[in-house]
Amino acid sequence: MENLNSVLDKKIYGKLLADIQPQVIRTEEENEFFLSVIENLMNLGENISPEEEHLLDLLVSLVENFENQHYQLKQATPYEILDELIKGQNLKQKDLIGIFKSKGIASEVINGKRSISKTQAKELGRFFNISPAVFL
Repeated sequence: MENLNSVLDKKIYGKLLADIQPQVIRTEEENEFFLSVIENLMNLGENISPEEEHLLDLLVSLVENFENQHYQLKQATPYEILDELIKGQNLKQKDLIGIFKSKGIASEVINGKRSISKTQAKELGRFFNISPAVFL
């Protein structure tokens, strides 16, 4: 690996650092600012200098760190996914009886009291036109 100092012009990189002042991101406003700088650097495409590319890497790391701490996505359960799909399409429990074969089983599955079988997952996948895996 090349020595970083032999690749980067210290004066140019120092000026970039002074202008942008990268730091640990603590607020949404700081995150938005650094995202806009990242976008501007990415828009340079092949014209990006080694110093700008190094700054880009640094800013991406800072933004990823902030977003990993503040935007943790929770894995949705099969029941939560089913519930969202039902609500999103304005469906009623009775609309899914054909999949579950009975009103009682449909109610139990929709309310999370009964697990979704592989067969039901396949039928739900076909019905909602998505992968059955989301229901397993």
